[in-house]
Amino acid sequence: MSEHGVPPGRIHTHWDSTLAPILEVQSGDVVAVTLPDVSGGRIAPQSTHRDLLRLNDDYALVGPLYVQDAQPGDALEVELLELTPGAWGWTGVIPGFGLLAEDFTDPHLHLWDLSSGCHTRFLQVLDIPLHPFCGTLGVSPRTARPTPVMPPGHFGGNMDIKALGTGSALWLPVQVAGALFSLGDPHAAQGDGEVAGTAIECPMEVTIRLRLHKGLNLRRPHFFTARQPPTLATRHFSSVGIASDLMEAARDALRGACTFLADRYQIAPVEAYVLASVVADLAIAQAVNIPQWTVTATVPVV
Repeated sequence: MSEHGVPPGRIHTHWDSTLAPILEVQSGDVVAVTLPDVSGGRIAPQSTHRDLLRLNDDYALVGPLYVQDAQPGDALEVELLELTPGAWGWTGVIPGFGLLAEDFTDPHLHLWDLSSGCHTRFLQVLDIPLHPFCGTLGVSPRTARPTPVMPPGHFGGNMDIKALGTGSALWLPVQVAGALFSLGDPHAAQGDGEVAGTAIECPMEVTIRLRLHKGLNLRRPHFFTARQPPTLATRHFSSVGIASDLMEAARDALRGACTFLADRYQIAPVEAYVLASVVADLAIAQAVNIPQWTVTATVPVV
């Protein structure tokens, strides 16, 4: 196992399988990166509401990272070892973007003080605990031309799943040789759904470990959460469904969870379905990356 550091500024803004890798790693290597906020620095602590109108589809990602021996059909495990937000962040209402875009048509920018490292305060009325994670974690899709980062797909991408914090592990179906993994869109905190289209966007120091699992032929991403007392389960497993129809996304996530339960506990599919009816939690992870929905189905692992 080796440890690597990525210098700041190694940014790309679209998915593209022809991009030259910025780093080549082996399975088990640890990589530390400095992530800019999703705007790539176009929003700053001195920004105003009108600055939100200057944002476009460019989307700051660090990568791609080339994983030796990775081929389509393999799975890339991304373990989130450490995530440290910067000292400030922002949340924006951007015209035409978000779940209630028709209700809120003017730009609005809120700046956050994150200097405590553990919580932030909103308008002197509410303390909000920080729960840092990366909104975008993905391998390159099979595309030989620049493709927008939003929406996500079965390769991962802009899934905006807040459970992917420190101690979690995301598994992604490799689409191209070398996997070409990238990450970005760091969030200090977010509600499930990211309903206004932005979370607490911020710069962040992130350390990950990449592991390659050969020949698993995953049909969709899945992840394990960190251990979270006081639950009796030591961990949770979540299957990810992504589709343009919300119910289809939910069904796909649930199918993945049922398959996991049947395989892990060696029970019949119908028994796994009954068990899932009792213990599985469905949640909308993001609802703003039109036309795709992201839904997770989460079950305890004991």
